[in-house]
Amino acid sequence: MKFLTTFIFFTVAFFYLTAQTTDTIKQQALQEVTIKSYRFPQQELSNLPEVQKAYINSGKKNEVIQLDGMPANIVEKTGRQLFAKIPGVFVYDMDGSGNQINIATRGLDPHRSWEFNVRQNGVMTNSDVYGYPASHYSPPMEAIQKIELIRGTASLQYGAQFGGMIDFITKQADTTKAFSFENVSSVGSYGLFSTYNAIGGKVGKWSYYAYYQRRVSDGYRDNASSNAQAQFGALTYHFTPNMQLKAEIGRSQYIYQIPGPLTDELFQQNPRQSTRTRNFYEPDIYVPSLTYSWQINAQTSIDWISSAVLGSRNSVQFIGLANIKDEINPNTLQFSNRQVDIDKFNSYTSELRLTHHYEIGKVQSTLAAGFRYINNDLHRRQVGKGTTGNDYDLTVVEPNFRRDIRYKTENVAFSVENLFRLNQKLQVSPGFRIENGTSRMRGVIAYLPEDRVPNDIEHKYALLGVSAQYQMFQNLRLYGGWSQAYRPVIFSDVIPPTFLNRVDENLKDAFGHNAELGIKGSLSNRLNYDINFFQVLYQNRIGDVVETDAQGETFILRTNIGDSRTNGLEMYVDYKIAQSNIYRFSIFSSTSYMDGKYLSGTLRSGDKNIDLTGNVLETVPTWISRNGLQMAYKQFAAILQYSYVSDSFSDPFNTTTPTPDGARGIVPAYQLWDFNMSYRLNSTWMLRLGVNNFTNEQYFTKRPVGYPGAGVWNSDGRSIVATVSVKL
Repeated sequence: MKFLTTFIFFTVAFFYLTAQTTDTIKQQALQEVTIKSYRFPQQELSNLPEVQKAYINSGKKNEVIQLDGMPANIVEKTGRQLFAKIPGVFVYDMDGSGNQINIATRGLDPHRSWEFNVRQNGVMTNSDVYGYPASHYSPPMEAIQKIELIRGTASLQYGAQFGGMIDFITKQADTTKAFSFENVSSVGSYGLFSTYNAIGGKVGKWSYYAYYQRRVSDGYRDNASSNAQAQFGALTYHFTPNMQLKAEIGRSQYIYQIPGPLTDELFQQNPRQSTRTRNFYEPDIYVPSLTYSWQINAQTSIDWISSAVLGSRNSVQFIGLANIKDEINPNTLQFSNRQVDIDKFNSYTSELRLTHHYEIGKVQSTLAAGFRYINNDLHRRQVGKGTTGNDYDLTVVEPNFRRDIRYKTENVAFSVENLFRLNQKLQVSPGFRIENGTSRMRGVIAYLPEDRVPNDIEHKYALLGVSAQYQMFQNLRLYGGWSQAYRPVIFSDVIPPTFLNRVDENLKDAFGHNAELGIKGSLSNRLNYDINFFQVLYQNRIGDVVETDAQGETFILRTNIGDSRTNGLEMYVDYKIAQSNIYRFSIFSSTSYMDGKYLSGTLRSGDKNIDLTGNVLETVPTWISRNGLQMAYKQFAAILQYSYVSDSFSDPFNTTTPTPDGARGIVPAYQLWDFNMSYRLNSTWMLRLGVNNFTNEQYFTKRPVGYPGAGVWNSDGRSIVATVSVKL
């Protein structure tokens, strides 16, 4: 004991004395060293992690597009530039530049992207998944940080859509500041002016972000003006680092003056001319949501999103084919009365998701389960007798709409997917989804007896799927999967347009599958590639056939007409020609090949039924190819892009020669050149300049059957857009 006391005393004394000793190590002041490099815009596609936001992405075809600093025409949402590196994206130009993004992949219908489960920050924005699945909500691209896209094999988790999921992720609050500000202002051809203003920051446990956008344009065609606005606000409270509650509300609204369809002859004469001066279209959509996220522990987390899509889709039009003129009646000295259509959306969704990581022996696994409840009430009033005026006016001069009906849907869905990491290289993700719901139509259709209006449609499915990936080498991965999907019978399918039309009492939802097999990798840090084969089987397609009832009366029946299949190849290749810490040069090609055919089917043409077996699917170009030369030098970035889309048929009958009214016929191939550049002066200021379609190609992408009217709807010719951005 005495020895221990003595040892402690001398030890403490030693450290005390040495601490008082002057440091004899020579000191030298080092000069500052500045390491300077440049942050280039993201030039290659990136991918989602294996597990993100309570979803499993392993083995699924997916891409992430970074918009920050991208040299592209973001103010007018030019789809061929935004999605330039996503092979197979078909872009449908419909509502004038900048108003709406209409895309599809793998030969599906691009109308308002309604084959996708469309989201913003994980919140669904489809107006009514079962009544009208289009996404009328359209946020400004100035507000979007990145776009996440997953093909149809992810449908078990996100929904039953054939197309898959697309999520627009908004910019987030700068949590290093209490207040930040951003302005993006653009001017361009055809009277374009746009301003986007955003604020954000963090104070204590609260973070916030909000924006306001306004854009006006005269349009490329006569009588094609647009007046758009959008607002958004997000407020987040961080209870702890692992628990937060976020409230968001977004709104998008625009009024588009519809210039009317053209015949092929009118298009050749002057593609900028208009056949309508009194037609207008306006969607006004609100998307409120509440998101609760809790990371319970390292293994388990839950996310609960409750949201709604509220608002209207309005139009007032003189409806007629392109060769029918809208002119003053010499007897009344007035125009004809226009047709007023008003849709009111009341769609509510609550989605709860659980993610749990666990082990079975040496196999690490992740379970992702989801529960979704949807309650939709779509109120559709159509064929109202509007005014004879020229302005945007939804007034009806008679009290009742000829169609005044409601389409109500309740649906419950449950999904489970499990990621098994069988070893360091092989991962397999089987899963299933159960859908159970009913849509009910009630109301008045003036030209039908009351007993022909009510219609109940059940949606009951058990969908299966599996995905897998195999990491052959560090930079080489095989992936693939198969997943069932269905497309519900929508509102327009069950509304007979005239008294001669009837709806099949046994009308079924479209049903089928997505399948894919691909290889993704890189070589020598210069070459990146992603090549895959796919198949989309689409059964129970819906159309019209001519039938005769027991009394000998001929009528037009809306029913399931047959099946189709699309096989294809999607290829993305990016090669860095040269690079250093101050410059980078690269080229890319994003190309798809599609072979879409009717396996079976019968469809009405005039008073006859025509066999469709072997016909090519409408609006499915064989080739879609986008290619670019990219460069970045210090703060400067530019891209020269060439796009080619081969010809396609506009109808299931594969009509080649255009009809006099422009409603049917081939959609000719087209090729476009775009040049965009950006220059970042410093961390505060950035400039963008773009010349779109600089060869002034006159083209159109589709001959629509429904809105905005059958005929030729041409896209924009040459235009210039200049943008100034400031961040404070």
